[in-house]
Amino acid sequence: MNRSGVALCWKKAPAFRFLLPNGSRKVPFTQIGRFRSTADVAPQICIVGSGPAGFYTAQHLLKHHKLTQVDIYEKLPVPFGLVRFGVAPDHPEVKNVINTFTQTAHSDRCSFYGNVTVGKDITVEELRKAYHAVVLSYGAEDNQTLGIPGEDLAGVYTARAFVGWYNGLPENRYLKPDLSSETAVVVGHGNVALDVARILLSPLEILRKTDITEEALIELARSKVKRVCLIGRRGPLQVAFTIKELREMINLPSARPVLDPADFKGIGDALKDVPRPRKRLTELMAKTALEEPAEEVAGRWVSASREWSLKFLRSPLQVLPTADGKQARAIRMAVTRLEGSGDTAKAIPTGEVEELLCGLILSSIGYKSLPIDPSVPFDPKRGVIPNNLGRVLGAPGLYCSGWVKRGPTGVIITTMNDSFDTAQSLLEDLHSGALVLSGAKEGSEMVRSILESRKIQPVSFLDWEKIDAAEVARGKLVGKPREKMVDPHEMLELIGH
Repeated sequence: MNRSGVALCWKKAPAFRFLLPNGSRKVPFTQIGRFRSTADVAPQICIVGSGPAGFYTAQHLLKHHKLTQVDIYEKLPVPFGLVRFGVAPDHPEVKNVINTFTQTAHSDRCSFYGNVTVGKDITVEELRKAYHAVVLSYGAEDNQTLGIPGEDLAGVYTARAFVGWYNGLPENRYLKPDLSSETAVVVGHGNVALDVARILLSPLEILRKTDITEEALIELARSKVKRVCLIGRRGPLQVAFTIKELREMINLPSARPVLDPADFKGIGDALKDVPRPRKRLTELMAKTALEEPAEEVAGRWVSASREWSLKFLRSPLQVLPTADGKQARAIRMAVTRLEGSGDTAKAIPTGEVEELLCGLILSSIGYKSLPIDPSVPFDPKRGVIPNNLGRVLGAPGLYCSGWVKRGPTGVIITTMNDSFDTAQSLLEDLHSGALVLSGAKEGSEMVRSILESRKIQPVSFLDWEKIDAAEVARGKLVGKPREKMVDPHEMLELIGH
């Protein structure tokens, strides 16, 4: 299970640096379990959020401190966060981490409490009274906005909401995106942007074998979208998507890529000093744009009924409305040029403007964390909780991991390492005495009493497994891995809440 994944991490880091009162020193990894298991008081740790950050933090704490009790709180009745609601339905292999998280949840020292909204049903201050330490791992619940006129017109959606809609996130179940336009524009050149484009263009026979929601399948079957244009304010050397996602787009059976050769002419000179992953990615784009494809591929592209394109050096200025002022009709963009090079290059408007006709616009320019509680420090500009290696500044005993710690960047393995680091900081503080175990804490007993007084009924992991079994059974009837429930009331009714 998780042992293989964790072992890989530890092979790279056989020793950890512990910051002790008398300076820093290294403690061999083999000693860590010994000194952590000698504590007289069992540390009661609370984690807020059951996505990858929360579960990886819990996994590390449970493995490396043999007395720790970890309780995970989640606002939804179901666990796993973005693994369930963010990972594309046609990427089932990425969701295999759920097996690891499930084993963590089955530990007799780990409990899951769903249907509990921290900051509303219970405060962070109340959690801090109940536990020796609280780790905030609640992710990024909002999105960056374009900040341009017309952004609120019908036909304009955030990629976050669109992804949530086709993945069954309860808050997005009523989105009902208008897919009647033949041309869709996706603003952004990241992996989420490519996910959105791929879902819009994928053949239904592929999507029907995934856990995409039934509502999404119905709407996509009616979709008129034939072209998806992905626009970015910088150039090919600055795209944020990875080669795996690009290759999937190029190999889509129903769509052909349309890349402008002019964007890649002479780009070879700029690739000499770039890291190998960036070089391979750019070379694949350039090859697609400049070289004749193999005969079989060429035949597929000629017969394709749909297409997608990458448009560089374009920055959105305005969404233009239809005559009645209600619906998106086109997007106006500033043509830009680059100042500087590499990842730090800046897009500077040239003064030239272009318009692209489209009735569907999806903004994929990043997610954003929100403050959870007035008592918790928060940097609204960066959208993170101010911290040092996961230790919340000015709040001993309070920690953070994942996107709310570092910002909404990276993939699941990035979050794994980030969460292990936070857990390690907490364990170091236990060892050094910086995190004081001044007697036993009531933990979940105190929280349960508070929630009962407020008529909040938590969902256990056993409850989740009943929901899980029902979803899998429903999916089996229609040839899917599962048919997700999208209404929390239905979930709670199923488990007798």
